Amino acid sequence: MRPRLVAGCALIAAALLAATPGAASAGDRAPRANLPDVEDEVMCPVCGTALNLSASPQADRERVFIRREIAAGKTKDQIKDDLVAQYGTQVLAEPPKSGFDLTAWLVPGAAIVLAAIAIAIGLRQWRRAGDRGGGPPSGRGAPPLDPSDAERLDADLARYDL
Repeated sequence: MRPRLVAGCALIAAALLAATPGAASAGDRAPRANLPDVEDEVMCPVCGTALNLSASPQADRERVFIRREIAAGKTKDQIKDDLVAQYGTQVLAEPPKSGFDLTAWLVPGAAIVLAAIAIAIGLRQWRRAGDRGGGPPSGRGAPPLDPSDAERLDADLARYDL
């Protein structure tokens, strides 16, 4: 009877904990943004470098803007949206994954796939050429030597015999 009582109390405690409004809303909140987290995902529009590497006056103004947004309690995505509204899409370190900017994500992947296909085709043709005798002759299918060439070869090999 005692294990049932303990299990029942644990079940009631879990139900009460799940029913509390603070527990549900704490998991739903986005993590609070901080300057280093935002700074490495945006660019300085003047220098064209990541904001965390830039030391220009424009970068300093952008950092002040981000700090104000963080103080207002905005999330990282909201701050980045406000930066795009203020400075344009060139402020983002990663291009948007939609519209024409989607090509910045697709072209490198397509180039890698095409290069892999070209290498596979080249290797396949290279192997076939070797099987057909396109490579250096091997001892198995080599044409017979002229008797005078064979004598000269034997003499040369005998001179270099160790």
